[in-house]
Amino acid sequence: MTPDSLVFQQLTSPGDASPELRRALAECWVEVTNAGGAAGFPFPPVDAATVTPTLDRIVDQLAPDTNRILTATVNGELAGWLNVRRDRFELIAHWGTLHHVQTRTALRGLGIGRALMEEVRRVARDEMGLEQLHLAARGGVGLEDFYGQLGWKEIGRWPAALRLSAGDDRDEILMLLAPL
Repeated sequence: MTPDSLVFQQLTSPGDASPELRRALAECWVEVTNAGGAAGFPFPPVDAATVTPTLDRIVDQLAPDTNRILTATVNGELAGWLNVRRDRFELIAHWGTLHHVQTRTALRGLGIGRALMEEVRRVARDEMGLEQLHLAARGGVGLEDFYGQLGWKEIGRWPAALRLSAGDDRDEILMLLAPL
């Protein structure tokens, strides 16, 4: 069940991300990563100094047609966020890729991740004009099951592509959502 107070916001230009929102995005990313989440930093622990430069690069490249951040807030507090990007190259401009999908650990199980994924599907289709979405997920943590319940299909794997530590190699799972 998604909280009634769930609100989505899109960031489509660098000016959309206030310093307070940037701090909240970075705090979420640190929390998710340090809890073992597969959101872009594979080697916890991380801190704001580690995460902020990468977040700043994402924010600095925001543009309505090619790169957006979608946030979900509950009672005015950031609950989760993701980044959706598309390449303008005409051969592949009909699809986009999701990056850094994450929800605050204390709010898991409330349907926020599901709602965020449903909203990005709508945004990608209705606002960005995309026909399909791609993502790569870390194997071994059940992400393919979560995304599968939302209509995503596994389209391939790179076996043992991700080395988290000696003896802990994970598959990278390639997933597709089409049509939107």
